[in-house]
Amino acid sequence: MNARLIVMLSMFGLAMAVATVFWIPSNVEPVFWLPIFIFCGYAIARRCPAKRFQHGLLLGVVNSVWITTAHIVFSSEYLARHASEAGMLQSGPFPDSPRLMMALTGPLVGVISGAVIGVFALVAGKLVRTHLAAEQHGSGHPER
Repeated sequence: MNARLIVMLSMFGLAMAVATVFWIPSNVEPVFWLPIFIFCGYAIARRCPAKRFQHGLLLGVVNSVWITTAHIVFSSEYLARHASEAGMLQSGPFPDSPRLMMALTGPLVGVISGAVIGVFALVAGKLVRTHLAAEQHGSGHPER
């Protein structure tokens, strides 16, 4: 495992953790995450010749630690700016403890997002390998 790469790429998660509390509404959040996931998948593919999916999965879990921690620490600010999430938390099994619900759901979201990053890393690995193979053959274009 390339722990240094995971930590470096998780800085996107730390930035998004703070940004989603104070500035980014949940309906716009996917617009920010998609390019981050694509970039992270590509970075993993370029620097990790093996276990690309596992790297993506671990990155998603580390990101969820940052995000869950920020949302719990700043729960008042987060819930004040995210009414729909506050409503979902209150309709869950622990309506009086939104922080507990955040702590329980955060890792699940991390695993799901990590699986997405992992798939992006696998796909990027196929593209990077094809591109590198074409360069080695001197054609500049991938073989079909």
